[in-house]
Amino acid sequence: MAESLSVVLAQLREALTQVQLTLPLANSADVKTWASKSASQLDDYIIPRLGAIEAPLLTVVGGSTGAGKSTLVNSILRQVLTTPGVIRPTTKAPVLIHHPHDTHWFNTDRVFPELARSQDSTDNPRCLQTIASQAVPPGMAILDAPDIDSVDEANRALADQLLAAADLWLFVTSAARYADAVPWEYLEKASQRSAAVAVVVNRVPPAAMKAVPEHLAQMMTEQGLGDSPLFAVPETVTDDQGLLPTSAIEPVRAWIDYLASSKVVRAKVVMGTLDGAISSLEAGIEPLAQEITEQGETLGRLRTIADQVFIDTHKNVMAQSSDGSLLRGEVMARWQDFVGTGEFMRSVESRLGRARDRMARFFKGQGDKALDVQVAVKSGLEILLLEAGQSAAERIETEWMADPAGRFLIEYSDGEVGSVSQGYQARVEEAIRLWQDDVLEIVTSETAGKRTQARLAALGVNGVGVSLMLFAFAHTAGVTGAEIGIAGGTAVVGQKVLEMIFGNEAIRKLAATAGEKLAARVEQVFAVEHDRLLAKTFDRFPADTISPDKLVALGSMITEARVAEMAHLEKVVLSEVEPHLETAEMTAGGHDPR
Repeated sequence: MAESLSVVLAQLREALTQVQLTLPLANSADVKTWASKSASQLDDYIIPRLGAIEAPLLTVVGGSTGAGKSTLVNSILRQVLTTPGVIRPTTKAPVLIHHPHDTHWFNTDRVFPELARSQDSTDNPRCLQTIASQAVPPGMAILDAPDIDSVDEANRALADQLLAAADLWLFVTSAARYADAVPWEYLEKASQRSAAVAVVVNRVPPAAMKAVPEHLAQMMTEQGLGDSPLFAVPETVTDDQGLLPTSAIEPVRAWIDYLASSKVVRAKVVMGTLDGAISSLEAGIEPLAQEITEQGETLGRLRTIADQVFIDTHKNVMAQSSDGSLLRGEVMARWQDFVGTGEFMRSVESRLGRARDRMARFFKGQGDKALDVQVAVKSGLEILLLEAGQSAAERIETEWMADPAGRFLIEYSDGEVGSVSQGYQARVEEAIRLWQDDVLEIVTSETAGKRTQARLAALGVNGVGVSLMLFAFAHTAGVTGAEIGIAGGTAVVGQKVLEMIFGNEAIRKLAATAGEKLAARVEQVFAVEHDRLLAKTFDRFPADTISPDKLVALGSMITEARVAEMAHLEKVVLSEVEPHLETAEMTAGGHDPR
């Protein structure tokens, strides 16, 4: 069974309140604004109106600064109920006037739940003043809204909110300002969502009472508002109460009485505006889904950049640690101090059986120098990893800076992108120490036989360990040029030592295992940096969790439910035909807005 319209609209409202769209993409600001305003319209108008079709028709009087909205409202009702302002902005707090019989519709938060209620005059823009007056026909309510072009941003936002919650817009402009851009932005919005609109052009000079309304009517037709009522109020003087002459506003008053006189007429206006408002929501759901998708794809692309940089950096480090690059500088010097190149080298090259005792005696006397080699290896690896980590951070920053969204993410991280973390060096040092322990453990774990254990004891664990480290660094023969002879000899020495203890078949396996252990330790170091980067950016970034596919599906559900609900309402409400209902077109430029 299909969900009811109220249920699916409530689901949409919940989804809209969760919209983030934090990345500053091309359309994100506009779409986010739409989502926020749509959520407010659902709260202020659509959902409560759908649940109370029979509630009084809410006419919101809006327009430009100084257009005479409050004066017009008071003049129509022939009472001073809303006070025109002298200092701009004029109307500050909204004033809602209704018939006493309709009080129960407006003394709760059924509409405008975010606004406080007051029966006294107030300048608080977040407070709705409600006035019960016999001057308003039953079934009708009139709300005097702040200026749409107020110098006060809060007033402009409130005016926009109030107009979005109207069943009917009574839009007031003046002969001097009817072509201004801001009023037409609002009228275009009204046209797009099929809102019921009537326009009053105020203070029209007698000589322009034909030309101004004709030009304005042409503009309204061009904006899709050709069927909306248009009233022209001539320029005149007010009485002692500040009211316009009855004759000047009589067409507007007659039109309001016409709307108030029939439940069917009011229902047509309400249902037309309600249907248009919901249709407008439907039209905005797919662009929202597309924007959420784009935000997710952009974040995914930026994250992929970071992921790939760390993958590449890890590969580069492992390549440089196994191609002989580390057998230079201090490592080479300490190794040469350890093994020398003279008699010992010649001994290694001779048959192992005759040279073994001499090698053992040599290694036993070189314990401190073996530790020197370990220190040099540690230092070489540290330099490699420190430079690689900083290079990775800088590369991520450079690639992100090429993307506006990436630049935003860098700013959002509070300077955490572009450099390694404070504890990076300490983690590098610890990782290398643990790897060297891993190598020594590999050496000792492979000496299961008595003969192997004896050879290891004779040569020393540290000496054999550094031999395995250097053999792992050089076994791919990556060194070139003048260093081939020295590094090659170095590798041979390490290889011969290892062969003597473990045998020829085992040493490459041991070197591979040492390399795997190093790769794992390096990966752990980079993983911490990678996770730190994510924690400072993506993990705390307020990304959208709403499924775009579910949004689109929800839009389809709303369309289906709206069509069914409107057909039902038309059958139930509009079937109450009133015999006395006048169908003739209203005079003085006004007619049924639907």
